[in-house]
Amino acid sequence: MRIPEKLKYNDEIRIIAPSRSLKMISEETRDYANRCLAELGLKVTFSKNCEISDDFTSSSIEERIADLHEAFADKNVKCILTVIGGYNSNQLLKYIDYDLIKNNPKILCGYSDITALSNAIYSKTGLVTYSGPHYSTFGMKKGIDYTGEYFKKCMFSEGEYKVEPSEMWSDDLWFLNQEVRVFNKNNGYKSLGKGRAEGKIIGGNLCTLNLLQGTEFMPDLTDTILFLEDDEMTSPETFDRDLQSLIHQPNFEKVKGIVFGRFQMKSKMEEDLFEKIINTKAELKNMPIIYNADFGHTTPQFTFPIGGYAEISAGENIEIIIKKH
Repeated sequence: MRIPEKLKYNDEIRIIAPSRSLKMISEETRDYANRCLAELGLKVTFSKNCEISDDFTSSSIEERIADLHEAFADKNVKCILTVIGGYNSNQLLKYIDYDLIKNNPKILCGYSDITALSNAIYSKTGLVTYSGPHYSTFGMKKGIDYTGEYFKKCMFSEGEYKVEPSEMWSDDLWFLNQEVRVFNKNNGYKSLGKGRAEGKIIGGNLCTLNLLQGTEFMPDLTDTILFLEDDEMTSPETFDRDLQSLIHQPNFEKVKGIVFGRFQMKSKMEEDLFEKIINTKAELKNMPIIYNADFGHTTPQFTFPIGGYAEISAGENIEIIIKKH
């Protein structure tokens, strides 16, 4: 377990596009993201190839690998932030110089499709990576305060912190109209099972994590707390299938607990249906499970360390505490 150095004022962060390109991000969103990151005291630089866009709204494997390697090798760069998610960051995994990353440990943060990259790097190097906002996320004008607060708690501070539920949440297409937004009251965490558990955090986007199954890049599930979420393309049926596939992985019986991020509205995952799916899994019986947590594809989201440690409590007193990060 290698925890990268925390951020401090005037640190340089490098924006890379290991999945979809910066070209798809509007100038308005970029301008606001730059201002937001500057307010955190961070200097923003961009990788050479991050704005190249091909038929798949991405750049070539070679160009994306070059940007990743350059960002890790550059001694001035303290944090690597991904532009946005997509579909193809797993193309990079066998071309990465993992020794370079081991010798130049630093923060890597993103979510969604970046789940494949962050979990593979942790698995191959022991470097703690982070599931949290993209560069494009910081371009959001409203509803970003909670996201920024927990980004700072995870990236700037070494102390453990309790993750409280947000007051409001949103699942709208914020990038189409920054001024007209729809926010919903957050009813807080829900849980199944009882008890406390502590373990190493593995996870992110469920269907993307599952791309690592059967490869050298899949993290060991022994003594873990899984943090899992999925996007609008999931449905109750595909979620059930994807979760079952993860349950079939080696050492799943040694998983200590699970935290599920909030489902997007298009998934049509109602609370009673989610609980029915969980209750069909004998392997999850008596395991502490928390759901409706603020991470994934709804707004806002907290940042958590992949390879770090968490303690959770389910039942009457529901808690999520990020410990080593």
